[in-house]
Amino acid sequence: MKKNIAIFASGSGSDMQSVIDATLSGQINGQVVAVVTNKQDIYAIERAKKHSIDHKTFSLSDYENNEDRDRAIVNFLKPYNIDLIVLAGYLAIVTPVLVDEYKDRIINIHPSLIPNHCGKGMYGIRVHRSVLESGDKVSGCTVHFVDYGADTGKIIKQVRVPVKDGDTPESLQARVLEEEHKLLPEVVAMLSEK
Repeated sequence: MKKNIAIFASGSGSDMQSVIDATLSGQINGQVVAVVTNKQDIYAIERAKKHSIDHKTFSLSDYENNEDRDRAIVNFLKPYNIDLIVLAGYLAIVTPVLVDEYKDRIINIHPSLIPNHCGKGMYGIRVHRSVLESGDKVSGCTVHFVDYGADTGKIIKQVRVPVKDGDTPESLQARVLEEEHKLLPEVVAMLSEK
């Protein structure tokens, strides 16, 4: 039985695409049935359309607070009988409303080796800048379960990426992203077998 997967994204959706591709190739025993975004006019929406995946944008400005938005997201997802939610570059606060509804079924990918360079405000290029400023010789990416904190859930798997002399935040980001595109589908495939 194929697992029903929802992907949450806030940008270009390249991590999302890696999961879609892995479902189409058969690496993942599942199908992406819904895409949730928190911004209009992002490329992740175009990717969803291209693959005929139902999608909806939930802008915080349309709701009283994050909890109300997450209630609306839960209502949107209910008909899909979601087995797994994948946060793939989703830059919004996930509240207990969502976490409780999908307990132990929400994962996130973060572009560093948690517990380093993570938590509130640590996303995108900021993470790679922080790694370089710290002088760390190794960075990487982490897939973890989502709980009530920011990047505090149980770690599922990590991949290390060496920091090279002369790295810029952008060059490090590009190399880490390459590994994200391998790690995320691998973890989703593993969880889809359970």
